[in-house]
Amino acid sequence: MSVQGVAAAGGERQSLRFMLLYALAAAGGAMAYVPFLTILLPVRVEAMAGGEHVSWLAYCAFAGATAASVSNIFFGWLSDRTGNRGGWIALGLLLSCTLLVAMALADGLVMLLLLLVGWQLALNMMLAPLAAMAGDFVPDRQKGLLGGLLSLAPALGAASGALVTIPGLAAADMRLVMVASLVALCVLPVLLLGRPKPFPELMAPVAQAAGPVDPRPRALVLRMWFARLLVQIAEAALFAYLYIWLRSVSDQISDNDAARVFGLVLFAAVPATLLVGRWADRNNRPILPLAICAAGTAVALLLMAGATALPLALVGYGLFGLASSIFLALHSAQTLRVLPRPQHRGRDLGFFNLTNTVPSLVMPGLTLAMVPVFGFSGLFVLLAVLVVLAALLLATVPRPE
Repeated sequence: MSVQGVAAAGGERQSLRFMLLYALAAAGGAMAYVPFLTILLPVRVEAMAGGEHVSWLAYCAFAGATAASVSNIFFGWLSDRTGNRGGWIALGLLLSCTLLVAMALADGLVMLLLLLVGWQLALNMMLAPLAAMAGDFVPDRQKGLLGGLLSLAPALGAASGALVTIPGLAAADMRLVMVASLVALCVLPVLLLGRPKPFPELMAPVAQAAGPVDPRPRALVLRMWFARLLVQIAEAALFAYLYIWLRSVSDQISDNDAARVFGLVLFAAVPATLLVGRWADRNNRPILPLAICAAGTAVALLLMAGATALPLALVGYGLFGLASSIFLALHSAQTLRVLPRPQHRGRDLGFFNLTNTVPSLVMPGLTLAMVPVFGFSGLFVLLAVLVVLAALLLATVPRPE
């Protein structure tokens, strides 16, 4: 190991400036797609398609998720091969912002799908190397702090959607310009001002063993992958059907009430994730909080399954949102710890990104199969079982030495 590597191993830490600017860039990544996919695209499709808007949105969801899945792996691999994360991030930022604004030119389903797929390709040209950058520059002893800072991303993504849709603030096309501007303002600082300390040991290639291979690292990676997939299936179901479920419990709740509950939970998760992440760093227990949060998510789903009145439903969803948000933010950071080969970090994170996109394809069929027969209660019980499996996968991981 080099002198720098020994120093880093002895306790050197990445600068707080880079950590904060990186968290801001990750929030910019969330702003790039959360407002568009959850609000701006459905509104635009409804205006364009009329009575066909449901099928149009299904086509858009499938095409977008497929493009995102493939391109995230490809551009992660490409940034590994070229060793130039920043260049790909900058190019992806430019192209994705341009294509986002160009959505205003769509005059039919075919053109909308072409622009959407192109935007997803460009967006993942930015997101894949951005995710890998954290693994390049943040040592394991700060992964918990990194996870806490990453919890800002979904909160600010939701806040940006609320901002650009303030009534009277901007017309539909100008909202796209506002989102693109916010993304650029958040992502550019880490490229221009980040100046991270190098940690050579985080970048040192690991050769493929010629003899017998230790199966433990691979087994841990698979456990982490499947655990996130199971939690993300539950997250995707609640993300899509939160309002409909709350209305089934009480027709007194409005869409604004649901949005406020959703936003409040996301912002409450930020300080909670920072506290839990710092505890994990200090005690060298990176996986234990993930298992506990998965178990908490399962308990919340069971509370929601049994809720017949709005107060219990809101308590259940509050616990669900808090526990799952902490889980997902910390999982994103700790995944960087367990990936076995730094030279393939971007590509391997692309495969982990499938846990974010595949649930969007699985969830509609699962919901349609369960809800008409068993109601939302049956769906939540099934999701709780899946999340319990995730908790068991992680609870049996040995403590790191």
